Amino acid sequence: MFLTISTSGTPESPATDLGFLLHKHPEKAQAFSTSYGTAHVLYPEASVERCTAALLLEVDPVALVRRGKGKGRGGAPDAALAQYVNDRPYAASSLLAVALSAVFSSAMRGVCNARPERAGQPLPLRIEVPALPARGGADLVRKLFEPLGWTVTVTRIPLDEQFPEWGDSRYVHLVLDVPDGKLTLGEALRHLYVLLPVLDDAKHYWVSPDEVDKLLRAGEGWLADHPEQKVITSRYLARRWSLTQEAMQRLELVRLADADDTDVEDIDNAVVEESADPEGEERAESTDRPVPLAVLRREAILAALAGAGAGRVLDLGCGQGQLVQELLKDTRFTEIAGVDVSMRALTIASRRLKLDRMGERQAERVKLFQGSLAYTDKRLKGYDAAVLSEVIEHLDEERLPALEYAVFGSARPRTVLVTTPNVEYNVRWETLAAGHVRHGDHRFEWTREEFRGWARQVAERHGYGVEFVPIGDNDPEVGPPTQMAVFTQADKTDDKTTDKTDKTDKTDTKAKEVQAA
Repeated sequence: MFLTISTSGTPESPATDLGFLLHKHPEKAQAFSTSYGTAHVLYPEASVERCTAALLLEVDPVALVRRGKGKGRGGAPDAALAQYVNDRPYAASSLLAVALSAVFSSAMRGVCNARPERAGQPLPLRIEVPALPARGGADLVRKLFEPLGWTVTVTRIPLDEQFPEWGDSRYVHLVLDVPDGKLTLGEALRHLYVLLPVLDDAKHYWVSPDEVDKLLRAGEGWLADHPEQKVITSRYLARRWSLTQEAMQRLELVRLADADDTDVEDIDNAVVEESADPEGEERAESTDRPVPLAVLRREAILAALAGAGAGRVLDLGCGQGQLVQELLKDTRFTEIAGVDVSMRALTIASRRLKLDRMGERQAERVKLFQGSLAYTDKRLKGYDAAVLSEVIEHLDEERLPALEYAVFGSARPRTVLVTTPNVEYNVRWETLAAGHVRHGDHRFEWTREEFRGWARQVAERHGYGVEFVPIGDNDPEVGPPTQMAVFTQADKTDDKTTDKTDKTDKTDTKAKEVQAA
């Protein structure tokens, strides 16, 4: 099996610079030992105007069987059916992709000490693969390469030219061109490294979890936005469901980070350290200790959802799944969806809920998925109620209009509950220094008047009524520690805005026992 990489040049930028970029001298033929045979690099042509490098891989079929233990490991069906007679020595596959990575590793990373300025420059490139297995046909080949900027020429190879009635084989002759120089050599090699085994839809080695990291490294800058991302990810990872899910989730995080012009680490920060939260989460061993505010908050939310008659509930910004866990205990809530931008938080939520051990009937009631509340999402539509519990304060205020439209303008659940800290109450937290917010990731904390002003404007713009409910000790001077707005679509209510801060119920009675420490 082999492929060729060609480029053109000028006296100022000679084509033979390809040798520097590949770290292989055009005047030499070099051989490299691999696990399954020998890789050769040679240059059929090398001039100022045009230079072509060829990678030829001689596969040792006996070594292939011995290392694979004759089982077609990694989903290689040809090796499983015919251990010693198969297409591996002739057709481009994951074997060639691995050879690319081994022989041209520096070029794939875009490293060239001899010509550093050339490594980052787009080149006019032409890549030819004479025999490429294409499970999915020529259409799939085009779908994979054309979105990346390649001009694709696919020629189907007949099973036997002497017997045209037999039809075409699953192999194609592939030519890729970027004559106007839109891609760097490193980008081109990374495309091949991922997409050759994807088209073959088989790997000659066992696909382990570290393959996800390899895929994301090679796919950096292009895979997150590729229209065939799901096909690429699934096939590259040999259709292993758990690995495919992990890769898709990490790619979504990359896409969201790019859209927000921020780092992945800044987005994936929703896991709250319990010691950082003055409200606390842990129940005291003694029954004489006050109920934590976080527990009171969930009780108030459940009561409001039950009062609204909600059956299908969204927990937007579900974090580690505490509210989802409480919702599952109440059979009135028939479907619960937890949404968060942080994969770490969703992983913890999954463990908390024991989703892998949950009974089938219970598992049908709950799902967790990754998403950003700054964007509209069709998955959020059709629910009776949505909860944003201690979420809005984690966004920059200039991002709130995007969240507002995604929830109230696009998803439009009948009821929306929003809770947020009341900054006026912070003076009652003895352990909280003056002027500090309750959590390091809070971008703001509002007074009661600021929160009500925002909520009333949202309700008016989107056709909701809104009422306000205190959560926790309703201090006569500074109000409650948590404030909740209950939005209801106006056609379901008398469209009045009300304030229940004077209401005393069971929750408020408990709340009076809450302490700051």
